[in-house]
Amino acid sequence: MKTQSLSLTHLIREPEIEIENPPVLFLFHGYGSNEEDLFSFAGELPEELFIISVQAPYDLMPYGYAWYAIHFDATDGKWSDEKQAIVSRDSIVSFIDEACEAYQLDKEKISLLGFSQGSILSYAVALSYPGKIRNVIALSGYMNLNLIKSENLKQGNFQNLHIYASHGSADQVIPVEWARKTPEILKDLNIDYIYEEFPVGHGVAPQNFYSFNKWLRNRLKED
Repeated sequence: MKTQSLSLTHLIREPEIEIENPPVLFLFHGYGSNEEDLFSFAGELPEELFIISVQAPYDLMPYGYAWYAIHFDATDGKWSDEKQAIVSRDSIVSFIDEACEAYQLDKEKISLLGFSQGSILSYAVALSYPGKIRNVIALSGYMNLNLIKSENLKQGNFQNLHIYASHGSADQVIPVEWARKTPEILKDLNIDYIYEEFPVGHGVAPQNFYSFNKWLRNRLKED
């Protein structure tokens, strides 16, 4: 079901079992894609989850959407509009609160799954707002510290945050070297994490899907 009644357009899949105030998983697609992309995973994800796949706010012509602009020029090469990204970060946080209220979801059991740009912003949300997010699945992204509220990063308590991160070792869009910096940052913050690489490009291999789905199922049992 597609709805625009909240601040961001989104698709929902209600839990396949009857449950009051269910845990929720938000899906955030990558640059140039849309809310239908990651929603294709929904049928294989844990049945107790309320799943919300969100459309990014910025239109890309002729089709697709972005969370923030990526610019290309001869002088600076490729660079991201970080001011726009921070606006999207906070829009996501507001939308999470809206959705939890509207759909009567468990605010203590919020998980995020992002791909590429969606992954970068999932890190930014979880680390900028300590205690808000329980689980993050970050696929084919990296941690951009410029998008994280530095005061919260230094003072935040992340003991209840768990992160699964993965990357393609042949990724030509976001170099795997960028993703390999993530484990050291998470270690320094004492955040429980798993980091895996798969022999693919900028995408999600079947083995990768199996791995993060298993991780998520185990996390939901422990929660």
